[in-house]
Amino acid sequence: MSSQARREQVALACERGLSKRRACELIEIARSGLGYVSVRAQRDRPALDAMKRLAAQYPRYGYRRIRVFLRREGHGMSRHRAHRLWRLEGLQLPRRRPRRRAAASRPRPLPAFGPNHVWAYDFVFDASASGQQIKCLTVIDEFTRECLAIDVAGSIRSGRVIEVLTRLVSARGAPRFLRSDNGPEFVSHAILTWLADSGIDTAHIDPGKPWQNGDNESFNGKFRDECLSLEWFRSREEARVVIETWRQHFNHVRPHSSLNDLTPVEFKTRYDSTNPGAILK
Repeated sequence: MSSQARREQVALACERGLSKRRACELIEIARSGLGYVSVRAQRDRPALDAMKRLAAQYPRYGYRRIRVFLRREGHGMSRHRAHRLWRLEGLQLPRRRPRRRAAASRPRPLPAFGPNHVWAYDFVFDASASGQQIKCLTVIDEFTRECLAIDVAGSIRSGRVIEVLTRLVSARGAPRFLRSDNGPEFVSHAILTWLADSGIDTAHIDPGKPWQNGDNESFNGKFRDECLSLEWFRSREEARVVIETWRQHFNHVRPHSSLNDLTPVEFKTRYDSTNPGAILK
């Protein structure tokens, strides 16, 4: 039986007419321990307040990612302490039903070996409060996990895809490969001609195998979970502003567990500083 439980039993016995001395003798606890006040609660209070504030600000983050934000604010703690405080305040996320997984593992084709080696792009769909369709073209760098662009419109055809890619290539240089599924926008004659003229090879995944584009599928899941599912857009214009704000947050603020809790921009900066002049062709 814990000391706290013994103190509670003494208090209950005193309410029923026993003296403190007699109650302590029966329950076998020193009277000096009745006035003990735990210092752990006082020590944890600043971190708990910060944790609750961050959990309210980022409702889809778990305790591991919140722990990174706490460390940035000066509340350094172990993973076990963060988990204890997280459970103490009842901040657990609702459990999701596990996805059905195939028994055999599948090889991931053509992994990225550096920044600007492999880009991946795909579409995510949503709707505004007025019923307008919102179509988002997401483009990421598979190595740094950086989201290079999220283009928001009602309809995005191959011509607009080329415009987005041209703007990115002009600003960042051309990647070695572009990974995508076999959607009509990605296998159109215009797209394939532009890729050939730009010296970019394609890395189309097999039909019906989205796991071969796992990095982009993972990003799209985070995008929906942390942005689209939490926001209610009144128009496409509002969606563009909110989504771009989230993209900047994803690149510059949000820690990424696969990057040792660095942000994509921090990871790319450190990689460039330790690998000067690295060019992948």
